[in-house]
Order: sequence, then C-alpha cells, then structure tokens
Amino acid sequence: MARICGQTNCNFDANGQGRCETGDCNGVLECQGYGSPPNTLAKFVMNQPNNLDYVDISLVDGFNIPMDFSPTTNVCRGLRCSADINGQCPAELKAPGGCNNPCTVFKTNEYCCTDGLEAVGQQHSLDLQGKVSRCLQLPSR
Repeated sequence: MARICGQTNCNFDANGQGRCETGDCNGVLECQGYGSPPNTLAKFVMNQPNNLDYVDISLVDGFNIPMDFSPTTNVCRGLRCSADINGQCPAELKAPGGCNNPCTVFKTNEYCCTDGLEAVGQQHSLDLQGKVSRCLQLPSR
C-alpha cells in the first residue's frame, strides 16, 4: 500500500531540511513515515484479488487540500474531494492551513475507536454528505 499526503506552505533548504505548515514529515523533505495532521491522504493498493487496483482519498488524518484523481480512460470513474472543508471546519478542529479530525484533537474513544468499536461522536463530525463526492475506495483496472 502506498500513502501520499498533501503538504502546504513548505520551506526547505538545499539539504532537504525544513518545515511544512500541514503534512510535515518531521522536518525532512523526503518522508520516511506519515505526514503530521491535518492532511488529505491518498492511498493506493495494487494487484488485489481479481487483478484489481484500489485508490481512495481519506480524511482520516484531517483535511488540508482538495484532491482529484481523473482517469485517462473511461474504464473507471474518478475520485474528487474538492469541498471547502477548511472554510467549513468547526472552530475546535481548525488548525493552521487545515482541519483536524476529532480524534487528533480530542483523543477519546468516542472519536478514535480505540476499543475496536465504531466511533459514535457526532458533535464534531463534518457534514460531508454531498460536499465530498465519491471519496471511497473504488476498484480500477
């Protein structure tokens, strides 16, 4: 599986040392792990059963930039997360350059599912229905 996160407002020196406002990778240009929240995340999983590849756009680490995957053929449909989530972010979840998810901010089971159960926290959930179109895991060929 490959994970790619959006980074914004980055400034690096010639040695690849620096910082990003969102999606920072511990101060280095070449990420060796995951970028720090908030960041919009793209995930790719290749060569799955039935020779399918999967791509999805996730807001599990929050949101910082819109993402769009547009296929070059008509074999599969594209994915797009282009809503103004930063502009609609509740005050408690706002971060410089982005919008955190509730788990990052509150660190409780209600939002993080740490006991293996489904998250039930609705108070700080963003109403994304209709704002984020088709940000799901979809097979492609």
